Amino acid sequence: MLDRILEPEVMDSADEALEYDRMDHSHVNRVFVDDFLSAFVRDDMPNRLPYRIFDAGTGTALIPIELLKRGQNVVVTASDLAESMLVIARQNVSAAGLGQLIDPVLRDCKQLPDTDASYDAVISNSIIHHIPDPLIVLRELWRILKPGGTFFIRDLMRPNDRPSLESLVARYAIDANDHQRRMFRESLHAALSLDEVRSLVAELGLPPESAQATSDRHWTIRV
Repeated sequence: MLDRILEPEVMDSADEALEYDRMDHSHVNRVFVDDFLSAFVRDDMPNRLPYRIFDAGTGTALIPIELLKRGQNVVVTASDLAESMLVIARQNVSAAGLGQLIDPVLRDCKQLPDTDASYDAVISNSIIHHIPDPLIVLRELWRILKPGGTFFIRDLMRPNDRPSLESLVARYAIDANDHQRRMFRESLHAALSLDEVRSLVAELGLPPESAQATSDRHWTIRV
């Protein structure tokens, strides 16, 4: 198994934020929202509209925008620790006409100001590989979720070896520029293995099998 090599916790330069926003995340974001809605929308959902959703590590708010495009009656607190990301997030939200429904906010998910059981769902895509001690963040996100709410956390999965890593870069960053390929490669190296994620969810008191490999490069915690 490849050793985990940490990335910077915060991507907080204007150039990095712009480069990230220019990358084509559309397919990954659509699949994320499809899978989240399959977990979130249930016949027995309590009638407390609009539902409140917390998005941890929203980046430039592309997933909340995709979610609101589906016509869901939700409001989203879209959090990130990088102000440069949030600058672009606010522009994207405004351009989509969703300023009343998506609130991009500066938050450190290791220590959130929200009270316990504040949200009907907590979602995150690709924040965990930036965190040196992911259990701290997972505990905070679990704390702010209402009982019976939807916990949907997805991130990259670290490959077993360097040839596997390079194969993923070649397959999924084929149209990316050199800087974008480097970012993807470093993110894969910083990611957790499925076994590491299952150890973390067990620390939360959740069944280890609530974490599953959901693609050749992603794991997902779905509760």
